[in-house]
Formats: sequence, C-alpha cells, structure tokens
Amino acid sequence: MTFSSLPACYVSATYSQKVNLSLYYDTLCPFCATFIVKNLTGVFYEDLINIINLRLVPWGNSYINKSSNSIVCQHGPDECILNTLEACAIDVLQNVNKHYALIYCFEFLAIEGREKDWKSCFNSLGLPKKPVLDCYISGNGTRLVQKYADETARLNPPHTFVPWVVVNNHPLQEEYQNFAAYVCKAYKGSGAPEVCKSLVTQIN
Repeated sequence: MTFSSLPACYVSATYSQKVNLSLYYDTLCPFCATFIVKNLTGVFYEDLINIINLRLVPWGNSYINKSSNSIVCQHGPDECILNTLEACAIDVLQNVNKHYALIYCFEFLAIEGREKDWKSCFNSLGLPKKPVLDCYISGNGTRLVQKYADETARLNPPHTFVPWVVVNNHPLQEEYQNFAAYVCKAYKGSGAPEVCKSLVTQIN
C-alpha cells in the first residue's frame, strides 16, 4: 500500500473556533504507528480536519541523559532519527496535509518493519527531501525535538503512556481512540461536520 496523497482541504472554521488536537507519541511505538495510520488519518476523510488544529509531537517516552547530554529513545537510535525527521517535516512542511502525509508514510513503513526505507516516502509523495534533510543535518531538528521534550514534560497530568491524545488541554487517556467524538463535543463553532451528529452520542 502507498499513501499517495491526502485530499485537499479548505478551512471552514476560523482558527479561534477550531479544536486543538495534540498527539504525543514515539515514532516506533507500534500503538502510536497504528493509531496514526488506522485512526487519526480519518480526520482528513470526514471533514474533521476543518475544525481541528492538529498538532503532532514526536517525543513520547524519550528522555535526555543528563550526564552525556544525549537523547535516549525508548525504541533505540532509529527512533531518535525518525523523531527528529518528523519534527523537521512538521517545521519545514508547515501545511498539515503535507507533513501528515509524510509522517503517515514513515509510520506505515514502521508497522511493516521497514522504517529504514523512510527516504522512499519523499519520492512516493512528491515531497521535497532536501529541506527536511537540511533541517536534520544542521542540528535544527535536535533543537526542535528538545522543545517537544519540554512541552511533553509540562503535560498536566503527566502522560503515562503513548499515544497520548489531548483535546483542548483535556487528556483523553484510555479513551484516545474516541478522539473524534471528543473533538465534536468540544467544537463550538457553526457548520460542524456531518460525522459529528453520530459521534457525540458515543460519549454522552
């Protein structure tokens, strides 16, 4: 399977009305990869993306070894590379459709155990590789993930597992797979997506 492209989206809600949906995750965590590929992608096909400020925070259970000042990732050095590459993609490809498509491709490969083939995603999606690699090589990617580390450390309550999903500062904890229903419930603007009519009843 190749994830060729996400549908073009238009903005139907003002920025202030949109619901903040944040995902804190590890790039090689199987549960995180599955959530991104199988669940979160749905926001692009059900018009939910039009009412969401989607934020991806690739840090998760990583930590900084203070004695060596080095980053240690739960699933090893390859995860540190992907965390940094995905942070770079978010920063360089600011359009959510573009950076999400790239991250989807990376995570799809991770599910298949082919995460080392991440470079192939740029060609399959027609996205520019150079600016993302320049960010990674320059060290800017490391600075970006350290900002994500600080943000993750400030979560209140602290995250206890990943994927950790937060809707308007409300952590969903074990309910994270029902994130769409919580987004619909939190949305106060007009023109809610049709899918919200059936979703909100799931959590009332």
